[in-house]
Amino acid sequence: MLFPLQGKPDGVELYGDNGPQRQVIPSLRATLCVFVDSSLEEKKMKKEANLVIIGGGIVGASAAWHLWKQGWKDMVIVDQGPLWETGGSTSHAPGLIFQTNGSKLMCKMAQYTVQMYRERDTGTPKAWYETGGIEVARTTERVQELKRRKALAASYGLEGHIISPKEAAEKMPLLDPNAIKAAYWIPSDGDAPIGAWRIAGKLANEAIAAGALEAYGGTWVEKIDVQNGKVQGVQTKQGYIKCNQVLLATNIWGKQLAEPHGVNLPLMAAQHIYAVTEPLAELAGETDPIRLPIMRDQDHCMYYRQHKDSWGIGSYQHEPLLVNSHEIGKDAMRPYTPEHMESGLASSASLFPASANKELVTKFNGMFTFSMDGNPIMGQAPHINGFWTCIGVWVTQGGGAGKLIAEWMTEGEPTVNAASCDINRFHPHSKSPEYTYHRVYKQYDEVYDILHPGMQVLTPRNLRTSPFTRHIKSMGGEMWESNGWERPQWVEENSRFLEQYDDQVPHRTGWEAMCWSRVQGAEHLAARDNVSMYDLTNFGKIQVTGSGAGDFLEYMAANKIQKKVGSIVYTALCNKHGKIKQDLTVARTGEHEYLVLTGGGFVYHDIEWLRRHAPTDGTVTITDLTSSWCTIGLWGPKARDVLSAVTSNDVSNEGFPYFTTQEIYIGSIPVRACRLSYIGELGWELYTEHSYGEALWDTLWEAGKEHGIFAGGFGAFDSLRLEKGYRGWGSDISTDYTPYEAGLGWAVKLKKGDFLGRDALVKAKEAGLTQKLCAIVFDEGGRALGSEPVYDMDGNVVSYLTSSNY
Repeated sequence: MLFPLQGKPDGVELYGDNGPQRQVIPSLRATLCVFVDSSLEEKKMKKEANLVIIGGGIVGASAAWHLWKQGWKDMVIVDQGPLWETGGSTSHAPGLIFQTNGSKLMCKMAQYTVQMYRERDTGTPKAWYETGGIEVARTTERVQELKRRKALAASYGLEGHIISPKEAAEKMPLLDPNAIKAAYWIPSDGDAPIGAWRIAGKLANEAIAAGALEAYGGTWVEKIDVQNGKVQGVQTKQGYIKCNQVLLATNIWGKQLAEPHGVNLPLMAAQHIYAVTEPLAELAGETDPIRLPIMRDQDHCMYYRQHKDSWGIGSYQHEPLLVNSHEIGKDAMRPYTPEHMESGLASSASLFPASANKELVTKFNGMFTFSMDGNPIMGQAPHINGFWTCIGVWVTQGGGAGKLIAEWMTEGEPTVNAASCDINRFHPHSKSPEYTYHRVYKQYDEVYDILHPGMQVLTPRNLRTSPFTRHIKSMGGEMWESNGWERPQWVEENSRFLEQYDDQVPHRTGWEAMCWSRVQGAEHLAARDNVSMYDLTNFGKIQVTGSGAGDFLEYMAANKIQKKVGSIVYTALCNKHGKIKQDLTVARTGEHEYLVLTGGGFVYHDIEWLRRHAPTDGTVTITDLTSSWCTIGLWGPKARDVLSAVTSNDVSNEGFPYFTTQEIYIGSIPVRACRLSYIGELGWELYTEHSYGEALWDTLWEAGKEHGIFAGGFGAFDSLRLEKGYRGWGSDISTDYTPYEAGLGWAVKLKKGDFLGRDALVKAKEAGLTQKLCAIVFDEGGRALGSEPVYDMDGNVVSYLTSSNY
């Protein structure tokens, strides 16, 4: 049912299930409509449901709609506020949707959101205005950044154009073209001008009308009932709802409900400042809430949109104003702080002279969520069946996030690679209050900054160090952080190799020279000629044991796992769709004992995947050894010379073949040696307990001096693996691709029996390939960093670069 309400500068009366609700919102000087299901006024709340969605904003409503389309029934939405303008960021957000994003997933979710909002835009007043979006550049550096953004957009299927100041002013008459050097125009960007709550209402009411959903506003959730690792129900002040699944879609309030169950969500609420001016003469006579393009001035950390005959001004040009999750209260609005808007108003006046010295009729500090890495937190919480989250999502991705989580809950996996949003991506330290605060502060502070992919965070640092860190730093290691681990990107002492390889190491300038050193090229070439040691301690090490371990891993992996003790197998773990959930190596270290070796960034993601599928009868035990063991990669054509000098074991090719593992002694140090090499040279990965680490380093280093041994950095590590053609999960391969598309069909054994994803892989093989990962070599030396678009001879974008290096 629709109740028309006349907007006021200081707020409107909103009518929901609990009667009038007073709330300050941006004045639109237009008729507003609030969705209320009048049938709920006399209806008692359900006592039992299949799924309870906590949060009735755009994310919860989108999830409910998509779940209904997937066949779900018997769902309930509850929210503390009135439906559907609940009081969260869906209600107060200015509604701007800029789709361009450095993350493929975030860009694709935004594109889907625009499509969904466009399709739902029926009736009056309009809910979606496809005005186009303009990002302006005031500096030469920003012009180059806009060109990079245009290239990213093209890679991900989004149309964008670099336009002149004159062209920008033609699209946005309020703009002073003399204030900018260029602009980036995205035709399909737009705005949900009265917040996305109206679209949320449309989505939810469709599911309600179909009998799949009931919704209750004014319903405060006190706790989620979890017993023995399973969701049992939801306790509200209005009563208890028994259910076996819960979806947390509450954004800034999510942390409070998750923490009691050990689900630590590293996010915080942040205030952003927004104001709407008095009417402008230049906009007199405007009847639509918004007609002009939405705009961003990232050099000054500002964004803008039209509000009928007034001008909306949003600012990030202030210190981050973070709010502890337990101090939020029931409303996502905070009082306006004018001291934080002064410089922003000056910036606005320099870009839009018509806005200078205008009275601010509406002004507020609205709260929304930032996670520690800026991405949503989605998926099923570890160790709790039926506890799902979809939080840290903005209106820009609201529609796409709802689709993604619905697929996840229905199929066990979304149809696209969502690892960057997976709730299981976080390492233990990243969930601490201090770490979360510093990283969220940085996310907010740098939201519009020009950020090179290699730029490093400065705090917190030195949280996770290996026994080798001290040695590497003493040699001038340029330390980069990876999931809390300190790792060298290059080692300055290796600049001595430039005398030998100077003519082979190219020079870089400009953007591609940032966060890079020619030492990396020298290390690359020296690794091909001598012997190198790499600190691989951050790599994931998972032990799988028990009488059922072999059969379990055989089912999880696409390759044949149960080979003789001492063998190592490279394999993909696929999902039910035959897409690559992870690629890793599995060493059989005993009759019922396996060592799974995986990338350090995804170790908790991989552990949770294994645990979700492991038998519950006690026949399989999964243990994380990552922080207990340290690892050295001893690689290069002289690696055997070094190793044979410090061990009595036979390390010849016959005595220690490729892709095998043995327990050996290096000096007096017990070591698990795996003959593997990620750089494409002869060598071993050497594993031992942390307490033996220093002695292992010293022993190898002393033996390697006569062979030119050196400590290598991960810059060369990456270029070496690319030169060999080894794939990197998360960049080159992911759940977007099958092993056949990734060029890994040789590691799929369809005849071994049933395994996860086999049926899909059989169909994929029979259907043949329509795309395949391949290598490109530049004729004249490239300047690519990855994600650049690839065009055909007619100028059409046909793909993009997944990884790139010299």
